[in-house]
Amino acid sequence: MITVISFIIVLGILVFFHELGHYLVARRHGIVVEEFGMGYPPRLVKLFTYDGTDFTLNLIPFGGFARMKGEDAADMSPGAFNAASRWARASTLLAGPMMNVVLAVFLFAASFMAGFPAAAAYPQLNQIPAGSTAAAVGLEPGDILLAIQGRPAHVSAVPDFQYRVLPQPNAAQDGAAGLTVSRNGQIVTLPLSDGSLTLEALLTGTSYVPVLSTEITLVAPDSPAQAANLQPGDLVYAVNDTVITYEVPLNEVIQEHLGEPVILHLLRGDRWVQVEITPRVDPPPGQGALGVQIGPMTTLATLPWWRALWEGVVSTGQYVVLVLQLPVLLLLGHLSPGDAQLTGPVGIAQMVGGAVSATIDTGLWFPIWRLSAVLSAALAVTNLLPLPALDGGRLLFILVETVRGRRVNPEREGLIHMVGFMLLLALLALVTVRDISTSQQGIDWRALLGQ
Repeated sequence: MITVISFIIVLGILVFFHELGHYLVARRHGIVVEEFGMGYPPRLVKLFTYDGTDFTLNLIPFGGFARMKGEDAADMSPGAFNAASRWARASTLLAGPMMNVVLAVFLFAASFMAGFPAAAAYPQLNQIPAGSTAAAVGLEPGDILLAIQGRPAHVSAVPDFQYRVLPQPNAAQDGAAGLTVSRNGQIVTLPLSDGSLTLEALLTGTSYVPVLSTEITLVAPDSPAQAANLQPGDLVYAVNDTVITYEVPLNEVIQEHLGEPVILHLLRGDRWVQVEITPRVDPPPGQGALGVQIGPMTTLATLPWWRALWEGVVSTGQYVVLVLQLPVLLLLGHLSPGDAQLTGPVGIAQMVGGAVSATIDTGLWFPIWRLSAVLSAALAVTNLLPLPALDGGRLLFILVETVRGRRVNPEREGLIHMVGFMLLLALLALVTVRDISTSQQGIDWRALLGQ
């Protein structure tokens, strides 16, 4: 029930803004919008009429529409869609996808403000000015600050991407007090008289390097990593004397030492471990030279609204580019068809249900904001595909009209869009059958959030 209701709500919001874009721009150009409907007919109820447009609620609760006068017919009377200028028709068609792009920006921004998993590290101090707070509590150059009053001393692993770490009430250890520091290969605790001292205050005036940001998440069987007893959860500090950081990633350093033994310096829980391992020159398919899966250590963080809004713009642009690259990656063989499978309403509903359940369980809104942002951007890109019945298909006819200097017969165009719509429905039915008959691997939001 949660899956069904949440899917209807999320899809309804995305479609509402999409159709609202069409409605507002159509009215701006004098195009008559006869009906603005949520869901698909048959009609349940007419909510109200505004400025000549009937706003309705319909029985089939998936999707919606803004029905413009003469949109699929040869109606050239005043106020009809086909009677409008090329610019009026093109901008009206573009308004729906563009509204979804704008919505995606705000939804991505909301996910960055609500608490998102950010790449984290621990600060290794380089310089500690005399008279600073760090000097007063006994910290020394070379110290790696691990915890303050039992709470992880997380800083951003990416130097130019700063955030505020969200407090995690369950992170404090029972009886933990003072500063937990790695000094000369030993884990020590420094007393701390001021229990209210924050990490930001402690690091003020110092210079540090974010370290221990790379975490081993999986060890492949019969691999050098398994032979060396590497374990999930190990944090990689260095390879030989090369410290691993965001600018010096582990995979690049390992590539420089293929076939030769190296020493990995690891933090495993509350102790340091050194292992000797030889990266493979020719690893099996799907495995790296070491035979490990790595990922960033993460912490829950938040951004101020102005930075979150900018990251929303960046994330939306990155997702749109990624979707546009998929056909190229498929043709080049860099992506298998199985990894780029289409997902229909059933698959999307399962994803939305998983995100809503994760939000309910964790109390964090990141899953639903982030997934809704992705779906909104996907709806924009999909509608701009040059296929009949979609906004992109209609735009293609306007482009042809511009190039040839005269219009395609509106009746013929309407027939093409109708056939295209039927084919799209058939494709949707096939994808839905596949979604029902095959198990879909959902996103593990709880693991992503570290819950």
